[in-house]
Amino acid sequence: MIFATLEHILTHLSFSIISIVITIHLMTLLVHEIIGLRDSSEKGMIATFFSITGFLVTRWISSRHFPLSNLYESLIFLSWSFSIIHMIPKIRNHQNYLSAITAPSAIFTQGFATSGLSTEMHQSAILVPALQSQWLMMHVSMMLLSYAALLCGSLLSVAFLVITFRKNIDIFCKSNNFLIKSSFFGKIEYLNEKRSVFKHTSFLSFRNYYKYQLTQRLDYWSYRVISLGFTFLTIGILSGAVWANEAWGSYWNWDPKETWAFITWTIFAIYSHTRTNPSLQGTNSALVASIGFLIIWICYFGINLLGIGLHSYGSFTLTSN
Repeated sequence: MIFATLEHILTHLSFSIISIVITIHLMTLLVHEIIGLRDSSEKGMIATFFSITGFLVTRWISSRHFPLSNLYESLIFLSWSFSIIHMIPKIRNHQNYLSAITAPSAIFTQGFATSGLSTEMHQSAILVPALQSQWLMMHVSMMLLSYAALLCGSLLSVAFLVITFRKNIDIFCKSNNFLIKSSFFGKIEYLNEKRSVFKHTSFLSFRNYYKYQLTQRLDYWSYRVISLGFTFLTIGILSGAVWANEAWGSYWNWDPKETWAFITWTIFAIYSHTRTNPSLQGTNSALVASIGFLIIWICYFGINLLGIGLHSYGSFTLTSN
């Protein structure tokens, strides 16, 4: 009873803190350069990390097994993973480009875990025979850490594509508008427009340079985070294969979960290959990562909806009114 009460308090405490962090992020979008608010959001994510850590430790002690036995616990662990990734740039005092992604991702996963799943899944239960193994911690934790990192990196790639395409559209529209005016109004209007363009060149150059710097940083962090996630994914799949051989007598069974994990690995292997080719870097690699974002959700969430295969113990039931 004490453990259940403590779990309840820590879950709602972490959810409340992350909600405040989201509110602070929205405020910083409206009012720039408020250092106090930015520092508060960083401290909020650290507090969220410790709150979720407390929940996982409490759950571990009360259930006497690592808390990754069902979707509810895996979603809480995924939210914990987002908070860890949020703190990665702080290690080397880099500007945190991940905060706009990690905080909403954490509140989404934790909110769905607490309110979107049936209350029966919130209760700790005895592990099914297939999960009673020392490989549980190694395999599942690596897979969830990889999902968190790959999702964050993919969303950075999506942001890269949005900014790049928007910039290209703006340039295309301005150039067309300039050509139409010059041909319609004649030479005098053309010269006036030309002088106006030169007058605003410095401002446009500064804005374009800022966008260029932003896209470069997004591309940089996307590659770094995806590389980290790809490493975790590889370790997770290999450890899962060893565990499968112990539990089912075969390293690979082409189970739906295994198949989509392999597809996910293949997509991000292609992404890693595009990063080695300078002609494919940037937009092309970002497109591959964006496809990977959808594949991850199918692998992690979609397969559980079906409730079939050797991983059917990961299926779930939504709450109903």
